[in-house]
Amino acid sequence: MFRTAFAVSLFSLASLAQAESAEAALARFVDGVSSYQATFTQVQTDERGKKIQNSSGTMALSRPGKFRWQYAAPSEQLIVTDGSKLWLYDQDLKQVTVRPAEEALQGTPAALLSQKKTLTETFTVSDEGDADGVKKLKLTPKSKDSDFQDVSLWLKAGAPVRMVFRDTLGGATDINFAQVKTNAKLDAALFRFTPPKGVEVIDAESPSTQ
Repeated sequence: MFRTAFAVSLFSLASLAQAESAEAALARFVDGVSSYQATFTQVQTDERGKKIQNSSGTMALSRPGKFRWQYAAPSEQLIVTDGSKLWLYDQDLKQVTVRPAEEALQGTPAALLSQKKTLTETFTVSDEGDADGVKKLKLTPKSKDSDFQDVSLWLKAGAPVRMVFRDTLGGATDINFAQVKTNAKLDAALFRFTPPKGVEVIDAESPSTQ
């Protein structure tokens, strides 16, 4: 009995030592991941849980502030930011909208993933448990002016594999990531955009046509 109890105690201590806190897991992502690439599938639902739209594509980020989010389906759209400006290119409409990056990304998955500052300054972090090597966190905005109620974030080996945003009206955006690569050297051209000839360019301050 003594040996059994001693073994159980050792196992419990080992489990506690291996368990990573919510704050530590989030810090490992923020501080340890300088670049991130993945494919994604995205499902949007309304306040009744009814599916509104399915979409998919590829994404990449390079910290701080550089981001590329490319939809392949149901229609082709591209969102690119170099940290200063953001370009939204709708291929079907042949239209590019240019806006200041900080303003355009506020309250979006891109802002949450690409910001380098400590997320605990902006969110209250709750530990939702571990399963199969994946840690689930819940991020609740500290500001009452936030565009969403909370964000659920699943981390595996320090990198996101799933995110669920719940907005203040009860809708949700569920994003699953696959083929994840972290800390690879990314081509700087991924985060630059030159509007194609003949495409309408709408600037946030001075609309013009190119």
